[in-house]
Amino acid sequence: MDFRLNEEQEMIRVTARDFADKEIIPYCIEWDETHTLPRDAIKKLHELGFMTCGVPEEYGGSGLDHLCQAIVVEEIARGDAGLATTLAASTLLAADPVYVAATHEQKKWFYSRLVDGELAGFCLTEPGSGSDAASLSTRCVKDGDSYILNGTKQFISNGGVAGVYTVFATMDKSLGHKGICAFMVDRNTPGLSVGAPENKLGIRSSNTTQVIFEDVRVPAANLLGKEGEGFKICMKTLDLSRAVIASMSVGIAQGAFECALKYSQERNQFGKPISKFQAIQFILADMAMKVETARLLYMKTAANQDAGLPFTQLSAMAKCYAADVAMQVATDAVQVYGGYGFTKEYPVEKYFRDAKIMQIFEGTAQIQRIVIAGNLLKG
Repeated sequence: MDFRLNEEQEMIRVTARDFADKEIIPYCIEWDETHTLPRDAIKKLHELGFMTCGVPEEYGGSGLDHLCQAIVVEEIARGDAGLATTLAASTLLAADPVYVAATHEQKKWFYSRLVDGELAGFCLTEPGSGSDAASLSTRCVKDGDSYILNGTKQFISNGGVAGVYTVFATMDKSLGHKGICAFMVDRNTPGLSVGAPENKLGIRSSNTTQVIFEDVRVPAANLLGKEGEGFKICMKTLDLSRAVIASMSVGIAQGAFECALKYSQERNQFGKPISKFQAIQFILADMAMKVETARLLYMKTAANQDAGLPFTQLSAMAKCYAADVAMQVATDAVQVYGGYGFTKEYPVEKYFRDAKIMQIFEGTAQIQRIVIAGNLLKG
């Protein structure tokens, strides 16, 4: 058991952290205020290999292991969770169904799009189907050597800017999870359109839209796995991605903590820095403990993934705990700043807003607790 990063992992961490310091933090407030997707930063991340960190080397990607993927996302989220969402939603979440279930030819087709600089989107959630993913209504009907898709997907990260999607649809809603199929779909397919960007509370530099399917004809060759295996593919995908969402939460918490620590040493009250007061010291100590424990939990999860060990339970724990930590630490950071923390002049209010979605997407905090309790009761 070794809690130290190896030389390669530390190099990747430092590279991602330096990028956040120089290319994200100076600009992220403007991205947030203008709801701007930072394409220049995305291009630079692509040049570093981070936008293809989930693409295996044999298909032209960086081929980073799961732990390194999570480390990259943490450091980028420390700068801006919106940009981290864009990265993770493309090369990890949207690509994980391909990683889980695609043939060699399918992987070549999908991964080449990411290597060429396109973004990807993961189309599961619908207006009437969130936590109850098996109740989705988007239909897929076999027609010769194609499937015809009809339906609307909601809150899709990269929805309006992706060039390719992984999409989940049902052959027959009455079949429940047994009727769901997974597809790779090209953005330029006739009948596919996107809605207006959502005006969000946080992660505002990421693009979030509806993706609408109206008689979209998808080649049968783009079906991932077999008919009816889509739900299984989806669950395996979410198990894999939750460690990354946990690392994103840790990045938010780390960024908020660093701001609060620095500010506490600069802000003077009653003739001395507020860091000299035990009340503030206790807040900082609690923040540091929470960040460290959340980081260890996501790293253990990712290490298990890389070692081929069970990780479903750890994945739910990491995602749930780290998301709660992000919210708690960001809230404490605002408290340390006092009234200034409530203004947009200082960065902690943005960390506060960005943190909330971590308890919602990729399975809410309550859904994670259901998963954890269910596994406990099964023994």
